[in-house]
Amino acid sequence: MSKKIRRNSDGDDSLRTISSDDVSQLSKNYCCTKSNPAHGTGRMIHLFQMLVLPFIPILALILQTSLILHKIVLERQEVMDIDAQVTIATELGKVVTKIQLERSEVAFYVYTNNTESPLRLNLTQTFVLTDLALENMSSWPIVRLPNEEGEQEVYTDKETFQKRLHEFRRKIQLESNMSDVFRWYTSVNEAMLNHLTNQIKEADSSGVWRYLIAFKNLLRSIESTGISSVYGVHYFGKGYLNGTTYSNYIKHDAIAKDLLNGSLNYVPKLKAIYRNLTRNMPNYGSIKLKRNIILENKQREANLGEAIEYFDSLADYTDELRKLQNELRHQIRDYVKRNLNEAASTEAIGIVILVVVLVVSPLIIWLVRNAVKTIQLYAANLAMKAKELKIEKQKSDTLLFQMLPPSVAMQLKQTKQVPAEYYASVTIYFSDIVGFTEIAAISTPLEVVTFLNKIYKLFDERIECYDVYKVETIGDSYMVASGLPVKNGNKHVSEISSMALDLLAGSSIFKIPHSKSQKLQIRCGIHTGPVVAGIVGTKMPRYCLFGDTVNTASRMESTGEASKIHISLEMKTALDAIGGFKCEHRGLVDVKGKGLMDTFWLTCKEGVTENRQELDQNHFHDEEDADPIFLRKIKCN
Repeated sequence: MSKKIRRNSDGDDSLRTISSDDVSQLSKNYCCTKSNPAHGTGRMIHLFQMLVLPFIPILALILQTSLILHKIVLERQEVMDIDAQVTIATELGKVVTKIQLERSEVAFYVYTNNTESPLRLNLTQTFVLTDLALENMSSWPIVRLPNEEGEQEVYTDKETFQKRLHEFRRKIQLESNMSDVFRWYTSVNEAMLNHLTNQIKEADSSGVWRYLIAFKNLLRSIESTGISSVYGVHYFGKGYLNGTTYSNYIKHDAIAKDLLNGSLNYVPKLKAIYRNLTRNMPNYGSIKLKRNIILENKQREANLGEAIEYFDSLADYTDELRKLQNELRHQIRDYVKRNLNEAASTEAIGIVILVVVLVVSPLIIWLVRNAVKTIQLYAANLAMKAKELKIEKQKSDTLLFQMLPPSVAMQLKQTKQVPAEYYASVTIYFSDIVGFTEIAAISTPLEVVTFLNKIYKLFDERIECYDVYKVETIGDSYMVASGLPVKNGNKHVSEISSMALDLLAGSSIFKIPHSKSQKLQIRCGIHTGPVVAGIVGTKMPRYCLFGDTVNTASRMESTGEASKIHISLEMKTALDAIGGFKCEHRGLVDVKGKGLMDTFWLTCKEGVTENRQELDQNHFHDEEDADPIFLRKIKCN
């Protein structure tokens, strides 16, 4: 319920409620100032609104669809870039593979004193395959290789590298320096594998990165296997490995195994293929046996035949690994093709959506125009709905005023801050149920809730007769105050006292629903004095009281006795000043936090033996689903 400020004749500001009738009147006056939409200029204005206003969200939808389509095109371009990177990585992998094969053949050729393996390709055929892989490369990485003086030479184009490769091959056949051969080929592969690693890092935002890393690791595993095979051929061909060559063999053999395991872990599908590969190799057991012999590194006689056998068996093993590499290359290509197809499909869908939006837009505008006419048919229902809304608003406001003081609730509804306020004199009442813990212990949860609900409904009905405000209920504790938030002079003392006597009388004839034979007893405490009150919290805000008066009233209740009203000396003094109430002196009571206090019992009003002779208990207890008090008031009105 909204408010507006009205200046009184005295000059004070006060709040007046704006009703739904006021709103209706304001709307009527506003409509009268507008042109008639049924004729002339007003009709043109409303027609313009019907055409333009619906077009605004349509235009936004077209813009949004265009942006989405643009994003789809960018994503498709990104997939195409990844495809290009995969192509470069695949080409580079093929070159690395051919150079690995060439290095193995050359190493065997040098180690065995210019002898070619009868089971392998000759050097000429190997060189041709390497040159063919180089020719098929669409891009060239920067390669740094050592020259004869040990310095680094940079090859920025493929043609220069090919010339240097041809010169190096001629030198191999004329003079054989194994260390130079081995170092040069290894440097070439290392440079290309580093470039391959950089290519994979650029594409790590896509889902293909696992396959590319497995591909790179497999290449490096084959590379390390090839290097270790060179040392193995040296062992069988020369009969020994010195400390450096032996350490290098162990290092590259371990690296090869670790990188191979990494590839299989990145792409688990390869594990089954690798198991079949090793199971079907006839000389795989011989490779493992010769590996153990090399690891022992015992001095033995040189055996060229055994070196050739070892070279051929390990070459067969690396050929099988290259089959695994080819399978992985096909998986990478299939994955990228799927991504390209999905990107193309998404792009097509985006174009179709944009076309549909452009085609449907005029239809939407036409439908909106017809919808406006349809809405006018329901205009008559708005008045009735507004009336119903007004009734429901009254219900919600009344319910809100049961939870917070009306003046405080209205300030909160206007989104205003409710500052804490000091009250010089109020009276606080506390009560609780004697033996509630024992009652709850032998009752079901539903019985406890039903019991508390009935007793609190009884109390709530009775306090409606007095100028008091129910602060809160916590469990079986019932707290009421008078003198706030609307001050009432010194009337709060008599109001709380009368209410306390009334509640005590009502509780004495109240029967516990699930235990009719058990008599209800409450313990009451009252104190008067200053407090500070204000709203606490923003979610389910509560109107709370603070101060020593609240604590003292609570102590009066906790130190009281069953079916009695325990009051402080201050309360007794205030009652004597007003008159009309009888009290009995209790004496000094040790109150926690206060020490000894002189307290009294409030017994009754003068000249009255019973505040309310009889409670309509049957009406209260028989109506299990009776409406709350505030709803009954609305229905009566």
